[in-house]
Parts: sequence; structure tokens; C-alpha cells
Amino acid sequence: MNLHVNIGALDLKNPVMTASGTFGYGEEYADFLDLNLLGAIVVKGISLNPMEGNPSPRICETPCGMLNAIGLQNVGLKQFLKKKLPYIRKFRTRVIVNILGQSVDEYVQLARSLDAEGVDGIELNVSCPNVNKGGIMFGTDRRTLGGLVSKVRKAVRNAVLITKLSPNTVYIREFAEIAEKNGSDAVSLINTIPAMAIDINTWRPKLANHTGGLSGPAIKPVALKMVWEASRGISIPIIGIGGIMTAEDAIEFMLAGATAVAVGTANFINPVITIDIINGIKKYLKKKRISDIKELIGGADGIRSCHNADD
Repeated sequence: MNLHVNIGALDLKNPVMTASGTFGYGEEYADFLDLNLLGAIVVKGISLNPMEGNPSPRICETPCGMLNAIGLQNVGLKQFLKKKLPYIRKFRTRVIVNILGQSVDEYVQLARSLDAEGVDGIELNVSCPNVNKGGIMFGTDRRTLGGLVSKVRKAVRNAVLITKLSPNTVYIREFAEIAEKNGSDAVSLINTIPAMAIDINTWRPKLANHTGGLSGPAIKPVALKMVWEASRGISIPIIGIGGIMTAEDAIEFMLAGATAVAVGTANFINPVITIDIINGIKKYLKKKRISDIKELIGGADGIRSCHNADD
């Protein structure tokens, strides 16, 4: 049974990775599972300088999901390279670093430094405001997104470049096409959806930041649709993200067109969920008598015949 998939030039032992911001820097979960078993680890978003994040409370549960307004808290590039990257490199698992900036120059500097350090992949978090353009979000302005991906592409020589698309557009296919046209090796989608919750006893928002990003099963149908739409417009791989709690969820994303999946909120509920999902995918492939997981990719488009539909 072949579980290997390719994200650009990057070969993954299986299609299951962790979503940025939900798995720390990998070390936090090492006591719970064998990190060597994962397809890839996408670490917490890294900025040039350390960020403290937003004040508490900054996480709350919602029906079928979770709201977070962490505020991109992280140790910064220097400390990541010095203390975090050496640890995670001990494992035989691909390391993808999510990066964020407030200007194109910041993204370029981050990408160039990480590429020089030999990380396997760089994921651009484009759901950030461009301070040089009046706060326009990189991921919701066509020209801004294209310019960012193009500049970072020129700075990255070896690492696979992934663009994590924002869900805050009805034109997700077009934005995926822009990422591909400007040199992205793959796209990941979706990021969290802006949302809010209010405490009816205090009459105050449940988050100190008032609003946050919604994740978990509540956003899965939205994410699945966007993966399917994007897959119909691009030829580069897609990493599906959003509400993946089970192997069945992961398989749905692959049938919709994803080459790999990233598990997020589920890590907070069950720290070994990624391993459960990998094992569940194996059982599904065995049941369906599928020898290569690549046969699943895009299967819902009717291009590939369903295996043993009566099973």
C-alpha cells in the first residue's frame, strides 16, 4: 500500500500533516506520539521578531468548533532557528514553516533565511495586513497576493513554497490560480473564518479581541467546497484544511481534490489524532482494495471510477 504523495518536489511518506498554530513547534506533542510517523509538521507561524499575541481570554468553544484570537504569538525567527528548529530536525519528518509579515520585505527576509537553513517547505500566511498598502490583506487583494508570491518565489531556491489562502473571498479559484501563476508550488486552504461569540451573562464578547478565527468541524463544508473549487482551476497540489477530525474527513478532502491534509483543532481534543487518521486511511484503502492513495485525489469529480461502491 503506497501512502506517499508529493507536494511539489517534496515527497511525503503519507498525506497527513499538522496545521500551523495547532501543534506548537512539534516538541509540545513529542511525548504523545512518534513525530516520525507524520507526513509533515507545519510549525506555528513565525515572524521576524517575537510577538506576544493578544490578551486573554483568546480561545473559546463554539457549537462544533472553536474561536481563537491568539494574535500570532511566536518566538520570532532568531529564537526559532536557534532553539526550535534543531529539535524538530531530529525526526524523519518533513518540516514546513508557516511565515507571516506586515510587508513584502518581511516575508522575503523570513523566506530567504529559512530556505538557507534548509527547511523542507515554507507556507505563506497571507491572511495578514500589508501595512505598506493601508492594511489591505495580502490574501484578499489579487495584485497584492500576486506580488507577494512572486517576490518570495525569487527568494526561495530549495524549499517548497506553499501559499495558505484566505477563505475571505468568493473567488477562491481565482486566488489559487494567482498563487500558481506567480510561482507557488502548492496552496493550502482554508485558514480560519472570522467569527464572534458573546457571553449573555456579561453582555461582553467571549474573546478579549472581540472577534477571532473559527475552526473545527463547523467550517469543514466550507473548506471542502473551496478545495473542490480551487482544484478545478490549478494543476499544483492542494493541502486541505478545516474541520478534519477523522480519517473519513481526510478522505473527503482528497476526493475533493486535495493531495494532502493538515489537521488542526482536532489536535487540541486528541493529541494523537493524526496517527488515528493515518491508520484510518490505511484501513479504508485496504477495504476498498486501493494500492496507491493517489487514486483518491480528485475522485469526486467523476474522473476516476469508485472502487467497490457496494462495500
